[in-house]
Amino acid sequence: MSTQQAAAAANQRPEIFHPREVSSDFGVVEKPLTTWEKICDNNAVRKIFILVVLAIIWEVYARAVHNELLFPTFSATVKAFFVAIVSGGLIQKAWFSIHVLLIGYAAGLALAALLTILAISTRLGRDFLETITSMFNPLPAIALLPLALLWFGLGTGSLVFVLIHSVLWAVALNTLAGFQSVSATLRMVGRNYGLSGFRYVFAILIPAAFPAILSGLKIGWAFAWRTLIAAELVFGVSSGSGGLGWFIYENKNELDIPSVFAGLLTVILIGLFVEHFIFRLIEQRTIRKWGMQE
Repeated sequence: MSTQQAAAAANQRPEIFHPREVSSDFGVVEKPLTTWEKICDNNAVRKIFILVVLAIIWEVYARAVHNELLFPTFSATVKAFFVAIVSGGLIQKAWFSIHVLLIGYAAGLALAALLTILAISTRLGRDFLETITSMFNPLPAIALLPLALLWFGLGTGSLVFVLIHSVLWAVALNTLAGFQSVSATLRMVGRNYGLSGFRYVFAILIPAAFPAILSGLKIGWAFAWRTLIAAELVFGVSSGSGGLGWFIYENKNELDIPSVFAGLLTVILIGLFVEHFIFRLIEQRTIRKWGMQE
């Protein structure tokens, strides 16, 4: 054996064998959650807890004020809410408002889709959308009420007009921003697969930009909902009927303040339902399922 081979044999590390350990020897790898921890980890439970705390604060403050004409208690508001539901008046007016809202919201979405498609297709279309958005987006929808009355009269058409204005610009802006943020890699993938036109838009651009699109839908919904209630307060009865805004206005004139707060509570409850059930369901079925959001 040469000197180099002897040195290599002397420096060779011996084989080390570790006996297999039993998994129970490692202790607790994952500690199971307690019942209280599971409750606290539930998103719905935490939000319900917040609502309960706010209701308690409302009740305590109203009892301290002790003036139903200024601030009725939460219990009085809930009582007026159920009385209005049983009589059918509140449900009818809430449905009227939702019906008008759906018409205006759908029309606004359709126009926003057309403008956005035009904007992503040509430079002139993009410049056109950016220009008119800069002009009309800062304009409050409620400021268009006098023009709506002149053009469409005292009816549903006036309400739909101001709703379209509330929805159109927020949805179009967010959708265009979402399309512009799509990475060049995804765009090239779509082109390499031979996608073009509507196939390219629906298969590549919309899924990649959907978080921004969904944000625009939420903002448009919030703008439309509050604009509708404000418009109903100004318009009053529309086409022989009236919505939640008119319900609030009527009870204010009759100094039935608990019913006024019941109308406001209905507006809040509908907003919570749309935000935490409808939009949350869309979010779970799309961007969360696709791994685009935690």
